[in-house]
Amino acid sequence: MTAAPAADHALALLVLMSRHAGPLPAATIARELGIPRSTTYRLLGVLEERGFVVHLPEERRYGLGVAAFELGSAYSRQGALQRIARPLLTRLADRTGHNAHLVVLHGRDVVYVIEERVSGRPSLVSDVGVRLPASLTASGLAILAALPPAQVRALFPSTDAFVQRHGTGPTSLSTLRPLLTQTRTRGHALEVGYVTPGLASVAAAVLDHTDHPVAGVAATFPITDDPEPPADLVAAVQGCAAEVSRRLGRRPPR
Repeated sequence: MTAAPAADHALALLVLMSRHAGPLPAATIARELGIPRSTTYRLLGVLEERGFVVHLPEERRYGLGVAAFELGSAYSRQGALQRIARPLLTRLADRTGHNAHLVVLHGRDVVYVIEERVSGRPSLVSDVGVRLPASLTASGLAILAALPPAQVRALFPSTDAFVQRHGTGPTSLSTLRPLLTQTRTRGHALEVGYVTPGLASVAAAVLDHTDHPVAGVAATFPITDDPEPPADLVAAVQGCAAEVSRRLGRRPPR
């Protein structure tokens, strides 16, 4: 049991609200957190005073306040994810001899936030700030495979949401779903020639303390006669993603 139950409840309340698209009634918050309504109202009152929560009396609901936004903005300004991941991505590239990347999901695309290049390796279309379709990249597939199915459906409501670069890759939900199932089964994502002919990438998702995918770690390698990526490369990518997740606060599964 936590030594500070009030703090634990307050943080759980904020996390719960952040995972919902809109404001919530106090009764729903109490039910989902499994705490008494009286405790819920006391927590909401304190958080409202501090600006982390706003009360919407006409709707009888509570939403996140400006202070919560400012806290999230401060996290973005400090670049905690990049600071934590950069030395690990450098180590991944040095250890494997392959170009390594860190991406985050932005809509249906991934945005590259770290690129660790290895001298002598093939040039890539990706670079820091570049956006590519999530459904075509290994890192994007790794993130999508860790999302709830309903969120994936919302991101790809029709075939118009799918983009191809070289005539390969999923073109519908029915062709994307098997790739995500394979990713979850194998524990890593793989794309072969979707982004650049002759190159393949292997990736794993970075998870936060709620098991939500916040990023993807990938390494790109030349395609050979063997369609499967080298086992040591897969292990290195998975290990890198797991260590970034651990440093972000995720506890290893029991």
